[in-house]
Amino acid sequence: MTWLLVALVCLLTSLGQIAQKLAVSGRSARPGELLRSPWTWAALLCLGAGLLVWLVVLQRLDVGIAYPMLSLNFVLVTLAAHYLLGEPTDWRHWGGIALIVLGVACIGLPS
Repeated sequence: MTWLLVALVCLLTSLGQIAQKLAVSGRSARPGELLRSPWTWAALLCLGAGLLVWLVVLQRLDVGIAYPMLSLNFVLVTLAAHYLLGEPTDWRHWGGIALIVLGVACIGLPS
């Protein structure tokens, strides 16, 4: 169950990052305009929910194990940016993603 919560935190915070990008895409950075964007509110909701789930995760896992798992956000955001937003991703990105996944697997696997 704890690992599902970690996955949920990663998903919520990654969705929050993508929503932030969508909130500012094609807009000025004036606060009034940003506050009217539904993407801004989606970002706040996702990031707020992610924070609450993260607090539960920290009750169940050592921070030295839990925090590195958030590196999966780099993987999820890169995939979303590439496939959903059409942002370019070169071989260095994919190599870095592979290293992150390997590192998270090394930390998360039982000793």
